[in-house]
Amino acid sequence: MLLLLTCLRVGLIIQTFQKSSTPQEKNVILWKTETGEAVYQLFQKNMTKTTWPSIRFSSDEAVACRMATNEIQFFDTTDFPKGILYRLRVPGVAAFEVSKAPGSHVAVFVPESKGSPASVQIYACGKDLQSQPLARRSFFRCSTVQLNWNRGSTGLLAVAQSDVDKTNQSYYGESKLNYLTTDGTHEGLVPLRKEGPVHDVQWSYSGSEFAVVYGFMPASATIFNKKCRPILELGSGPYNTVRWNPKGKFLCLAGFGNLPGDMAFWDYVDGKQLGTTRAECSVTSEWSPDGRYFMTATTAPRLQIDNGIKIFHHNGSLFFKKMFDKLFQAEWKPVSPDKFGDISELIKSVGSLKVAETKSQGSGSASRKAAPSNPTATKPAAYRPPHAKQAAAIQAELLGESPTPEMSKNALRNKKKREKQKEKKAAEAAAAGI
Repeated sequence: MLLLLTCLRVGLIIQTFQKSSTPQEKNVILWKTETGEAVYQLFQKNMTKTTWPSIRFSSDEAVACRMATNEIQFFDTTDFPKGILYRLRVPGVAAFEVSKAPGSHVAVFVPESKGSPASVQIYACGKDLQSQPLARRSFFRCSTVQLNWNRGSTGLLAVAQSDVDKTNQSYYGESKLNYLTTDGTHEGLVPLRKEGPVHDVQWSYSGSEFAVVYGFMPASATIFNKKCRPILELGSGPYNTVRWNPKGKFLCLAGFGNLPGDMAFWDYVDGKQLGTTRAECSVTSEWSPDGRYFMTATTAPRLQIDNGIKIFHHNGSLFFKKMFDKLFQAEWKPVSPDKFGDISELIKSVGSLKVAETKSQGSGSASRKAAPSNPTATKPAAYRPPHAKQAAAIQAELLGESPTPEMSKNALRNKKKREKQKEKKAAEAAAAGI
């Protein structure tokens, strides 16, 4: 049995899907996490990466909608049993994405058809505001898209991909990065300075900047502001993944999939690299909600061996590792990043902690400083195999050196015998001389 599960960031609703053979068996279910009650059920014959999750929510779970044939259906998130409240008619719609915070807009993709170009359109979520799209971008040579909303619902990044690259420069096809704004001030391509595919793109948590990994290997990485102007270059390397932590301060550039797993951690505020490491064969990767840790996971069925998770500090040092015989999914527990303080403030507050010296108090007794709570540990001696110890003992015995703690008992016994024999001979020689 195939079971898919997704939990929203707020954590009030869990959505599950399992294969079903008949429409009578509802296989997409929304569950209320507080009570475990099923609040809505529907049937969906097939599920793909594009269509999962079937019902999309805004980050605050205020807006919920799903894609059906030639339309987008909207629900009342406070009363799902009401069913569909209203529909947005979009002929030929093949993909969609609702804006995150606030859930005020929805982006739809319509592929090429009968000589007409493909298009990405932005509509308002309000029923009375859906007569015309607020923004539209049309293009040819496009079979699929990736839609990425920023926080604030003001900008949309659309990666348009085609299966075939007519320039014959890439086996994986052609891709272009488009940028649209809800106010219509920008509808066009993002100016990338290097030729090649768009590997990955992600908005910062503030929604004011986005990072792009692009170009033929070694790929380049650039951060742009919301006016589509480059503001920071992150260099180049074997990367195809970018992950911006929820607090907006750190980024991770990585090369997963068919790349060896190199990772570079950056401080966006200071514009410097914090460290590099490697996580081979990683399938998924994501920052923790507090922005302090980065987790990579090797999962089945993509890989059947070496399944496990690795958790790194924000500077790339390994914090935790655990292996599994079979691991299918690994996710952080959904928590709003707003519940956590800024990382730099946390580090500063921890670094400023000082342990006060305690003084013994008693009548007529002088105050004394307490012993340090963390005394310096004695450095352990280097490991030496048994044959090396024996060789050292023999060498000391031959050279007449003083015995060491590593000298064997037999060597010490033989040395004492020789010293006694020398003393005895010396005494006999002295007696004969008299």
